[in-house]
Amino acid sequence: MNIFRLAGDMTHLASVLVLLLKIHTIKSCAGVSLKTQELYAVVFASRYLDIFTNYVSLYNTVMKLIFLGSSFSIVWYMRYHKVVRRSYDKDQDTFRHYFLVLPCLLLALLINEKFTFKEVMWTFSLYLEAVAILPQLVLLQRTRNIDNLTGQYVFLLGAYRALYILNWIYRYFTEPHFVHWITWISGLVQTLLYADFFYYYFQSWKNNQKLHLPA
Repeated sequence: MNIFRLAGDMTHLASVLVLLLKIHTIKSCAGVSLKTQELYAVVFASRYLDIFTNYVSLYNTVMKLIFLGSSFSIVWYMRYHKVVRRSYDKDQDTFRHYFLVLPCLLLALLINEKFTFKEVMWTFSLYLEAVAILPQLVLLQRTRNIDNLTGQYVFLLGAYRALYILNWIYRYFTEPHFVHWITWISGLVQTLLYADFFYYYFQSWKNNQKLHLPA
């Protein structure tokens, strides 16, 4: 554990809390992509298969439970809550997210560090997480009303991954033989997908204007 890893985890946790705050207090999921939330649920379910068989620390286990529970609860709220689901704009959230799952799974079967079920699923979760934000970014481009909480949620998700890259750089220079190319490349791809959003987010913040992404 180092300051960059801890900051990344806390930022990731903050992004989830911001989204849950919006859903619970405003009873709205407007501007939130259900497709992205479903992909994240698949990411965490496939990544944390060892949650009850491989104990690392209390912190590690608690964080796994939080991300598993929050991802599936968000999907449930958006699909089945009698009030929240009414605000979901399925006509705009049309990205065919299932087209991302199979290529990521095939890539994990071909390129992995060890050909075991858990390792392949772990690698699959890395590849899928790298592109899971795509439906959300497309939805933000289509909508003309990006509220503050949704913008903060996406910003915090991107910031979490950027902080993890700093964590990897720190560990590379402080830990011998710390080389994880699959994790690094997946994380870099994921961060690059946020680059355009970061630019417009900071522009809106600097000019004190409402966030808009170009169509």
